[in-house]
Amino acid sequence: MVQIGYTMMTEQTGPRDLVEHVVRAEDVGFDFSVISDHYFPWLRSQGHSSYAWSVLGAAAQATSRIPLMTYVTCPILRYHPAIVAQKAATVQLLSEGRFRLGLGAGENLNEHVVGGGWPPVDVRHEMLEEAVGIIRALFEGGHVTHHGQHYDVESARLWDLPEEAPPIGIAVSGDQSCKLAGRLADLVIATEPKAGLLEAFDRHGGSGKPRVGQLPVSYDPDRDTAVKRAHSQFRWFGLGWKVNAELPHPDSFEAATQFVTEDDVASAIPCGDDPDAFVEAVRPYVEAGFGEVALVQIGGDAQPEFLDWSAKTLLPALREAFA
Repeated sequence: MVQIGYTMMTEQTGPRDLVEHVVRAEDVGFDFSVISDHYFPWLRSQGHSSYAWSVLGAAAQATSRIPLMTYVTCPILRYHPAIVAQKAATVQLLSEGRFRLGLGAGENLNEHVVGGGWPPVDVRHEMLEEAVGIIRALFEGGHVTHHGQHYDVESARLWDLPEEAPPIGIAVSGDQSCKLAGRLADLVIATEPKAGLLEAFDRHGGSGKPRVGQLPVSYDPDRDTAVKRAHSQFRWFGLGWKVNAELPHPDSFEAATQFVTEDDVASAIPCGDDPDAFVEAVRPYVEAGFGEVALVQIGGDAQPEFLDWSAKTLLPALREAFA
């Protein structure tokens, strides 16, 4: 049985609405939830970017069953890894063990705000590996002192530790990140249904570990409206992570996507209210080997209607198809 998740996308919805929506997602039967951790939206049309960790704390208290997960947090610049460890341990306690810490090497869009430049990808992966080591050491308890290539930690300790540390997921997009994730992660995260990513993850030590994918969708009873919304807010998605990780500002994404058409978006993202189209969009993830797929409903204002439709139509269709 494939697990179907709900995405709290901080870039398109304010913080109170994010919590309200995940409560409803739990009520209608989504199996898990994830949240993006951004400082900027991808495009100005999305219009939001609240602090994911405050939202997680509120969501942990407002829900009782649905698992929570960052998708993903970058622990290399904007956040020091020692602080990420403290935040993750706290959310794990608040949620009573329902939290997973999804990590990645980040995007310039969010990390440039603290200054210091945007390192090349090889350096970012070095930083991520060192950060994961610091986080795991703090999860083990006791005082941690670390003087590494990229980070210093002076006699740090987490005073509120859960009995079970949050599992750590690492986002992958190529062989280098798969090698890192295979060695260091408890689960793998991806936004593309590429079997090759999972095969590389397995080769480097990831065999048997959970794998979580993510898929944007645009529900609306009027398909044209769904397509226009997807084009307005999500046309950046097709640029690929080699581009998405490097651009520094929403205006950069506006320029990079100026020639992306509505037809381009509609061919890549299921739009409208035909559940079969959504099922077929999930299918490549299932066939690639993902056991969990988080859906991103595009458009903050469209969440209530999407959640109602999911309860009545979409979730039953997905469960029938992938039982």
